[in-house]
Amino acid sequence: MAQKLDNLDKQILKMISGDARIPFLEVARACNVSGAAIHQRIQKLTGLGILKGSQFVIDPEKIGYETCAYIGLNLKNPEDFDYVVSELEKIPEVVECHYTTGNYDLFIKLYAVNNHHLLTIIHDKLQPLGLSSSETLISFHTAIIRQLPLNAILD
Repeated sequence: MAQKLDNLDKQILKMISGDARIPFLEVARACNVSGAAIHQRIQKLTGLGILKGSQFVIDPEKIGYETCAYIGLNLKNPEDFDYVVSELEKIPEVVECHYTTGNYDLFIKLYAVNNHHLLTIIHDKLQPLGLSSSETLISFHTAIIRQLPLNAILD
C-alpha cells in the first residue's frame, strides 16, 4: 500500500536517492529545515519501509565474479516454495529471488566466478533442491541499472 508523503518527504527522497551519502545538514539546508528534522524524517521513512537502508554497491566483476546469470526454476513440488527459498538464501552467489508468473516458479539472479563455477552451483546447489527444470540466461553486460526515477513519481 502506498504511503502518503508530504512535500518535505518527497524532497528528501529525491535528494538522497541521487546520493545516499549526502550529509543530512546539506539536505536540511536545501529543504530549509533543521538537521534534526531531516534525521526524524529519515527515521520515519525507514520505519514506514519506504527507505530500506543504504549500502555501498560492489561491482562483482571487480572482485572476480565475471559471470552474471539469471535462472528460471521450476519445482517438482510447488508446495516446497518456502523450503527452496530458505535453501537459496544459504547460497551466497544468489543475490535475488523472485516469485513470478509465466514459465517459472522462481526466477533468481546469481554471480559466479566463471562458467565452470556457474555449472558447479547449478549441479551441486540448485539441482538438489527438487527442480523439475531450469533455464539459465547469462548476462553479457548490464545496459541499465538505476533506482526507480522519483522525479516523475513524486512530483
